[in-house]
Amino acid sequence: MPYNNSISLVTKALPILDEVYKAESKTSILDAANQNVRFIGANAVQLYKTSLNGLGTYSRNTGFPTGSATGSWETLTLSKDRGRSFQIDVMDNDETLGMAMGTLVGEFIRTQVAPEVDAVTFAKLAGTSGISSANADITVGTTDVPGLIQTAEQAMGDDEVPLEDRILFVSEKAYAGLKAKISRFVMNDDRGINTQVEMYDDMRVIRVPKGRFNTAVTLYDGVTAGQEAGGYIVPASTSYPINFMIVHRPAIVKVMKHVIPRIFSPEQNIEADAWRFNYRVYWDVFCEANKVKGIYMHRASTANS
Repeated sequence: MPYNNSISLVTKALPILDEVYKAESKTSILDAANQNVRFIGANAVQLYKTSLNGLGTYSRNTGFPTGSATGSWETLTLSKDRGRSFQIDVMDNDETLGMAMGTLVGEFIRTQVAPEVDAVTFAKLAGTSGISSANADITVGTTDVPGLIQTAEQAMGDDEVPLEDRILFVSEKAYAGLKAKISRFVMNDDRGINTQVEMYDDMRVIRVPKGRFNTAVTLYDGVTAGQEAGGYIVPASTSYPINFMIVHRPAIVKVMKHVIPRIFSPEQNIEADAWRFNYRVYWDVFCEANKVKGIYMHRASTANS
């Protein structure tokens, strides 16, 4: 029965696609980091914010000074609505023993969806007003990358950003510069040396490819002349490579409101004798207004070119 077959295929595909996204995305760790979110309408979410008075002077005659606690919902509008549709002829899929369709969906998530979501996330956080930042070009072996990170940690500490749940996203160049300035190695049964840095000052270290780690990106709509390929580009001269970014996870609201792959069997596809794969992701990322110091960005001084 074609309809049941399609459901079975989707049931198998959903966990696979989710696993591919989580494995390939560098920012999936930020998904649903904030639980004080509720969905309203079609294109908005609300974030609950609390405001409290500070301490006052206690009086032995009148007792405690009266304080107030106010709570409000801040409305945030989602702006990233992206999608794409693919079609695989039933014979092409049959002659590759199903590999054409199976490979397509996984590769699409790995090579297109995950990099774009990462690139947009970092660019959006980099452009958030009020975050702490610094800039300098890094030369591996010369630049004191540990010192730059220490400066960032000190700034966040002075801004009372909690030590827990900080994540260090780092470019490959800055990562190499970090390793060049610290003495560390782990012997593997005397047969090899491991110099990987997975934690630094209790922060999880996540390495980010340079194509995803910039202060600005431009999204292509997939239909306009010159933009048919879709995806995104890193604009030259108006975007700067990010060296590293320390993010306090609870400060981020990354909302993946609608992520749905739809797979239609050839019997369901009225346009062609082919399997059809539609993918849509409706999402956005924000930083809470009272937690902007939970982001510290260090970028290059020289723009992309």
